[in-house]
Amino acid sequence: MKAPVFVLCLVPLGRLMWRALEGELTANPIEYITHQTGDWTLILIVCTLAVTPARKLLRLPELIRFRRMLGLFAFFYGLLHFGTWVGLDKFFAWGEMLADVRKRPFITAGLTGFLLMVPLALTSTAGWIRRLGGKRWQALHRLIYVTAIAAVVHYYWLVKSDVRKPLFYGALVALLLALRVGFWLVGRRRKAAGASLVGIRASLSSE
Repeated sequence: MKAPVFVLCLVPLGRLMWRALEGELTANPIEYITHQTGDWTLILIVCTLAVTPARKLLRLPELIRFRRMLGLFAFFYGLLHFGTWVGLDKFFAWGEMLADVRKRPFITAGLTGFLLMVPLALTSTAGWIRRLGGKRWQALHRLIYVTAIAAVVHYYWLVKSDVRKPLFYGALVALLLALRVGFWLVGRRRKAAGASLVGIRASLSSE
């Protein structure tokens, strides 16, 4: 199933390229490309976050195979989003970009989210999991939640008036965070119950 998912993740890019060839990127092509790549970055971040709750709720552990692919595609579209701003919008005017980062909070939030994705993408391989160890790797990759929050804030501050879409994505991220906290609490209770049961058995066996 990885091949179909891979192809589906490339559909937004293919559609964008087709519209470019047909000259259908609207009256403001740079803005259109920026919005499309930004939307798909956030969509794929949410999909990445949804893998773990989905596999636990649906009891489909094999879904974990798609998490890394979705995360890397989220970074890929984030890179396109960032590259559009740097190359097409600002024409590599670094001073102007730094001024925008300082003056425009939505750019600061977006840049923060993108920069947090970089170490996640770089350490997504099995080799890095071995180097960092399971717990440290998992702790690092919890940055995806901070990235998601920064992306939602970036979107919310960007649109200013019609905030329905960023609020929708924000609600999804909040739900996924709540599910993760819920799974963690259930796991702690099960461990505590297991430890209590072991203690009771040990006490009974010593009598």
